[in-house]
Amino acid sequence: GEDSRSFHVSIQGTPPSIASPGEIPIITAVAGGQLLLECPEGAELHPNIEWHREGSPLQEDARRQVLAQGRFLQLRAVAAADGGEYSCRATSAPGDTGPRVRVQVHG
Repeated sequence: GEDSRSFHVSIQGTPPSIASPGEIPIITAVAGGQLLLECPEGAELHPNIEWHREGSPLQEDARRQVLAQGRFLQLRAVAAADGGEYSCRATSAPGDTGPRVRVQVHG
């Protein structure tokens, strides 16, 4: 199955941007800042949520942490290399990744 819900994204208190259906939202982050991506509502029903960047499973490290059983992805000290397409999906759901968001880093 595929989840077609929209992303809700919070960046340093900035309201989330709204994209037209079918478009991938583009989020602008500032280099050196912090970014918090949220998986769509309903994600809490799935105990195992994986985050992907550019189609590959995202590995956690000191700057990239998955919070609340996968509901959130936090990026600290954002760098240009963090830009790209992010998606999350329940590991119990076969097939393509779920909703996506594209991150662009400026600065």
